[in-house]
Amino acid sequence: MDSSIAPTRSNLMRVKDELSFAKLGYELLDQKRSILVSELLTLVDQAVDYQNRVEKSLLEAQKALQDAIMHMGRLRLGNLAGAVGITSEIELSRRKVMGVSLPKVHTTYSGEGPFFSPEGTSMLSEVAIEKYSQALTLMGQMAELKVSIMRLSREVKKTIRKVNALEKLVIPDKEETVKYLIGRIEEAERENFILLKSVKDRMERDTQKEA
Repeated sequence: MDSSIAPTRSNLMRVKDELSFAKLGYELLDQKRSILVSELLTLVDQAVDYQNRVEKSLLEAQKALQDAIMHMGRLRLGNLAGAVGITSEIELSRRKVMGVSLPKVHTTYSGEGPFFSPEGTSMLSEVAIEKYSQALTLMGQMAELKVSIMRLSREVKKTIRKVNALEKLVIPDKEETVKYLIGRIEEAERENFILLKSVKDRMERDTQKEA
């Protein structure tokens, strides 16, 4: 409570306006907090799912590569790797959730197999290429989720601090100040009323004496 504010009606109206603004800010920030937390929980669930998918995809890719090595030999497979003409492109865009900028990652590949003569090679090499392409795509989406989760977490913490400050400090302080000003103004009005009544009674007595 700010007791240094002069107990005037203009100051009372000003503090009441500040209190209304603080309550409105609290409601809006509380809604923002709820939306951000809901979005954050959704992304965390997705990240858990993608983490499992990435791990599974990498294991499948590694197995496909090991199968190709077993069938063709490490040296021959290494020589064929130079013939793989795949180019990748990562497109970054963004979306916004309650003013928070979140990344979107889209991975594309160009280049169609077969990348080398099928003679003396195995389809397992093509399978390994496809499996690693799928794993890299999933890893890009996983990165998108992790960055989004970090940004949302920071914003949720900031919003919670603001909500708590309004709820526990600003609003109670403004309410106490309003009560204080109302009490002081009413007290001053009572004193003025008593003073005016006293002056009026004295004037009436003086008038009666003169009569």
